[in-house]
Formats: sequence, structure tokens, C-alpha cells
Amino acid sequence: MINYAFGSIFAPYFESFVGMKAAMGFTTEKIEYIFKELDEFFKDTGLHEPVLTRQMVKMWRDSRLNDSERTLYDKWSIISQFSRYMCHCGFPCYVPPMPRQKDRVFIPRILTSDEMQQFFTAADSLRMNGFVASHCLISIPVLFRTLYSTGMRIGEAVSLTNKDVDLDKGIILIRKTKNQRQRIIPVTANLEAVLKQYLSYRNTLPVTGLEDDDAHFLVNPKGTQISKGAAYNWFRKVLKKCGIPFVGGNRGPRLHDLRHTFAVHSLMKQVREGKDVYCLLPILAVFMGHKTLAGTESYVRLTREMFPELNLEIGRVSSYVFPSLEKMVREYEK
Repeated sequence: MINYAFGSIFAPYFESFVGMKAAMGFTTEKIEYIFKELDEFFKDTGLHEPVLTRQMVKMWRDSRLNDSERTLYDKWSIISQFSRYMCHCGFPCYVPPMPRQKDRVFIPRILTSDEMQQFFTAADSLRMNGFVASHCLISIPVLFRTLYSTGMRIGEAVSLTNKDVDLDKGIILIRKTKNQRQRIIPVTANLEAVLKQYLSYRNTLPVTGLEDDDAHFLVNPKGTQISKGAAYNWFRKVLKKCGIPFVGGNRGPRLHDLRHTFAVHSLMKQVREGKDVYCLLPILAVFMGHKTLAGTESYVRLTREMFPELNLEIGRVSSYVFPSLEKMVREYEK
């Protein structure tokens, strides 16, 4: 929950909608921030009844001059859902249609194995200039290794609690996911050693309840959850430290690109071991928490583009499906 008290005519309905979403297993932080923006806007309208009209929606849209298309699309989605919810509550509200999304051509920045080694070396060499209780440097190296070794989303990683990480069984349970699908991720031997080393240092912090089951796993010296914003800032610092240029403008490298890098490197390893890449897709899709194979399939193209030598391996696995034209001509002539 964000630190904000709704004060407009819609306040009780904002709160009940958020509660409904939370009960359904959705993460509500983004919804709450959108409602905060709407709440502040509606406070100045002088409404006497909680009815959302077309004119009000247009006035709000005209005030959002600096929002990107993607940001506006997310806000339209929440407003549309909320309007339908209000209609079910007995208030005839205008339900705005969803704008058509443009086809987004985005190519993630896949880091090479050498770049990942440089990245981790730079992360391990980070130092604090002075003690700050809210400084999360104690968790940053292990956070980056966890993202790369498991393909987690950053939101999933910072939401982990102690009970979610079972090093005795070698698994991590991800509860708060993007698609509301809990999943179990196995922990490699290398990552297990890193996590155990982190815990040996973390548990020496003079913080009460640090080892409780419901306490956050990745914390700052105060024992509180590290934020996604702090992780992004440290990611940029590590990139600069190891000489990997940050382009910006949504062209990366982004923190989320560690997840993409994990997927491509996983496929690359399996193909080199002679596995059929298309048989691996359903496994990788479940591992990464994708709803469909469509999102996972793009990693095959990225793997082929980054490692063209693997095209021969991929083709060799499925060569029996399509016989060569030369062989077909010879058999026809006979």
C-alpha cells in the first residue's frame, strides 16, 4: 500500500476496488498510484456524486500532456476497469474505449558472457563512502546474480520473503508475479553459495525480526525491503563502472535485460548440448512465468541473431523434417 489517503468523492470506491484486486492476487501498487493521480484531479472538480462522465475523462486526458503512449494505455486500462466496477455498484459511469496500441518494435540488449563477468566483477567492487541506514548495497550483488540466474522480474525479486527461499530444498517460490501465476524456480549450486554467503552477513545486522518467515529476503541495513528504483540506480552505476555504455531512450541496457539475457543464454547452452530448441520453449515459458509461448518464442530469434553459428545446430536437430531438394531430385530421376 502506498502512503496516501484518498480524499475525493471516489475515495471509498478506490479503496474497495484496490481491495478487490488484492484479494484476486494482483499487485496493486501501480493501480494505487493511478488512483492517487485521479483522486487529486477529482478533488478540484466539485463533484457531488461518484459518477464518471465522458467530459470528466476528457478533461483528465487533456491534463496528461507529458505521459507517454504506453503510460496512458496503462491508465486507460485501469480507468476502464474502474468505470465498469462503478456501473456494477449502481453508478452509471462512462466506460472509455481502450486506445489502439501501435506495434512496438523493441529489441532487448542481450549481454554477452564476457560482459556479464565484467558486470559481476564491477558489482562486487562497489563500496560505500559512508554508512547510510537506507543504503541497500549489501543486497545489490546478490540481487543482480539472482536476476541473471533465475530470469526473475525485478518486482518478483524484491518481493521475496524468507519463507519463499528454501535453500535446503534448493528452490525459490515466487508468489507475487505479473500474471498471478505462482511458480517454483530451482536454485543452481553457484547461486545457492551466493545466497548462503549473503544470509551469513545479513543475519548479523542488529535488526529485530530479520529472520522471520514473512520478513523480506533482500533488505537494506534497516531490515526493510529494497526498492526497484534503488536497484535501477545501482544497475546504472555498475554499467558505468564496467564500461558497458548505457544508451537510454528505452534502448538499454535496462535492468530487465538481465531477464532477457538469462533466457538467451539458457537457450544457447541447451542448443550447444544438442537439445531441440522448440521442445524447450514450453519449459522456458513456465520457468519465466509467461502466459503463452509467443513471448518466449522471440528468444529463439534473438539467440539465432546473437549466435549465428547455432543455426547449424538448430537446423541439424530438425533436418529430418524437410528432406534436401538435391536428394528429392535424385530420387525423382531414378
